[in-house]
Amino acid sequence: MAVEVIFEDDRWDEAGLEVLVEAAEAATLAHLGLDAELCEGSVLACDDARIKVLNADFREKDKATNVLSWPAEERATPGERPPLPEPDFDGSIELGDIAIAYETCLREAEEQDKTFANHVTHLLVHGLLHLLGYDHITDRDAEIMEATEVEILATMGVKDPY
Repeated sequence: MAVEVIFEDDRWDEAGLEVLVEAAEAATLAHLGLDAELCEGSVLACDDARIKVLNADFREKDKATNVLSWPAEERATPGERPPLPEPDFDGSIELGDIAIAYETCLREAEEQDKTFANHVTHLLVHGLLHLLGYDHITDRDAEIMEATEVEILATMGVKDPY
């Protein structure tokens, strides 16, 4: 699996983000039956200031958020699980990009009485599912996405975050 982690905030490196990314992506892709060796993507490890700019630029929301994702391809199928992506002509599957903000993740973990690692793992699984076409705009889509997250996290020993 070729996942590039780009560190804009050194606190993420100290927190072991690369290990969390590898574990979350391996568990997510295995759960969905995708070959991790074919999948490519990136994770931007940033702070609240950077993600606030990204959130304003891409979602027109002038505030920090925990995680953002940009799928390489639109895969959503409203009301049902999205189809699995097919490899490109070169055999790879481009997933897309994720950005995750340190301060927001830390604050949320503390507020929700969760370990930082478990909360970040949940958000990485959540972001990766967005790259694969999952969403939570409608109640039905949210049910599908959240159930899939809970199943994946259980395989990693992370309790139901909901």
